[in-house]
Amino acid sequence: MCQVTVKTLRHYEKIGLLVPNEVDAWTGYRYYDVSQMQTLLNIRRLKMMGFSLDEILDLFAAGYINPSQELIDEKIAACRTELDMLQRRLHDLLAMRQWIDKISMMDRFEIQSLPEIIVAYHREVIPTYDDLGRLCYEKIGPEMMRLGCKCAQPGYCFTVEYNEYRPTNIDIEYCEQVEEMMPESDILKFKVLPAIPKALCMKHIGRYDKFYESFVEAFQYMEQHGYKLAGQPRTSYVDGAWNQEDPDKWLSVIQIPVLSS
Repeated sequence: MCQVTVKTLRHYEKIGLLVPNEVDAWTGYRYYDVSQMQTLLNIRRLKMMGFSLDEILDLFAAGYINPSQELIDEKIAACRTELDMLQRRLHDLLAMRQWIDKISMMDRFEIQSLPEIIVAYHREVIPTYDDLGRLCYEKIGPEMMRLGCKCAQPGYCFTVEYNEYRPTNIDIEYCEQVEEMMPESDILKFKVLPAIPKALCMKHIGRYDKFYESFVEAFQYMEQHGYKLAGQPRTSYVDGAWNQEDPDKWLSVIQIPVLSS
């Protein structure tokens, strides 16, 4: 009825703050009368105002129900001091969170320039992103080897989507940087991609079916910082199934050509 646990009642009895009116010798059950209920409610009220159990015990022992004006003034002063401390702590915590958010954002978003490169490329509609690995291993990789393509070092491969993001039937172009153009085939073509003076680069960690969420975040970042789209976005693959078994640890980089407004 007073929203106090049995453990609390036992503790109050132990320190002499609230002794039961009666204890059943057979069951050990504690019984309290109506006046003790009011005492218990008063204890809860005083605790909520910051009075310790020792202070409440001394108050009751002196025959008082309410604290003196002097004691209340002391508690008010203590509250104001604690409030000032909490406000300073809140200010410091908010500043720290803002700083950490800024550092985290800097780590995840960068503005970079992308150089002119030669790429071998293949465009195809794939059922889902899960089929991208199969496309590379079974078709593009063997064809690059057959044509004698020499990949640039460090390796740089990326994809470009030619339709709005969708989970299935993805019109995708796979590109891999090479040292020189080779004779084209039905599977593999070659082209020179011009340099991109400014690209917003965003790290994406995890599965490929989560690219949409990262693209949404990247475009929100562009809007907030006054950037405008200036070309076809790329998705560069750094770590994937070829060197990392856990898909949740795959690292990709979204690269969006931008102009400052």
